[in-house]
Amino acid sequence: MKKVYSVEEYIETHAHYAEALTMLRNIIIQTELNEAIKWSAPVYDLDGKNVLGLGAFKAHFCIWFFNGVFLKDKHNLLVNAQEKTKGLRQMRFTSIEEINKSAVLEYLKEAIENQRLGKEIKSTKTTKKDIIIPPELQNELNSNSVLFDAFKLLTPSKQREYCEHIDTAKREVTKHTRLKKIKPMIIKGIGLHDKYKNC
Repeated sequence: MKKVYSVEEYIETHAHYAEALTMLRNIIIQTELNEAIKWSAPVYDLDGKNVLGLGAFKAHFCIWFFNGVFLKDKHNLLVNAQEKTKGLRQMRFTSIEEINKSAVLEYLKEAIENQRLGKEIKSTKTTKKDIIIPPELQNELNSNSVLFDAFKLLTPSKQREYCEHIDTAKREVTKHTRLKKIKPMIIKGIGLHDKYKNC
């Protein structure tokens, strides 16, 4: 994904959904959330804690809630972004006509209140069986259906290797450099260390 430096630029790069993304953004900025660009996408936080973000893809656009698992979802608008993701939920749309402004605002307010109450998935110590996907990789998986499908087909050990490869990078720029290098490998279905294993 092309690196973007502002929400306006992100919206411009997804011109087919520009009007809809602008509408969602206008709803979000009615709240007290802080707007920023993280992982090349618009992310909104409360006191430094990520609450939600905007995403646009080929077939849909969405609001993704970092701790959406705690939302009541009384309108049945949320989908689990990925089976292994405990907290993340997406509110997906395929057209601007599907956006119910009052329902969206209702979910936003609930997400903010949940964050205030400290409702969030806590990182637990990784055991052999756990695969904790770093936010940078998770965002790439959410924004690229080909990558998402290819990642799901990898063995748990290969998934874990890629997650740890991103997570162990100390600098943000290193994380993005590593992400760029591993995406073609994931799509090809090869593991991070396969070339050494075959030697």
